[in-house]
Amino acid sequence: MKTEAVTLVLGASLKPERYSYMAILNLRRHDQPVIAVGLREGHVADVPVVKDIPKGTAVHTVTLYLNAHNQEPWEERILALKPKRIIFNPGAENSVFERKAKAAGVEVLEACTLVMLNTGQY
Repeated sequence: MKTEAVTLVLGASLKPERYSYMAILNLRRHDQPVIAVGLREGHVADVPVVKDIPKGTAVHTVTLYLNAHNQEPWEERILALKPKRIIFNPGAENSVFERKAKAAGVEVLEACTLVMLNTGQY
């Protein structure tokens, strides 16, 4: 597993109809290593879903599936990971956190992880 290519899916769901679930599957189809963090523990394909970011985690990309209010308790932890980019998926837009991330030198995208993967932009 290439550490620099790891994607953290924050707001991971165990429900197949949710976009975070689809994103995990699609990331794995594209051979991307994934860490999934959600409210409930379980698995999405071969990816365990855990309730907190594992200690010592190094990530390249954080893809958010939480609304702005639910992102608040995670903001400092996300920035402490020093990701290269954060993707704010539809419904996760957050101008305040986006400004903080940019100020910390993180690339910020308001985009859809699924579209990015399916169009070769990931």
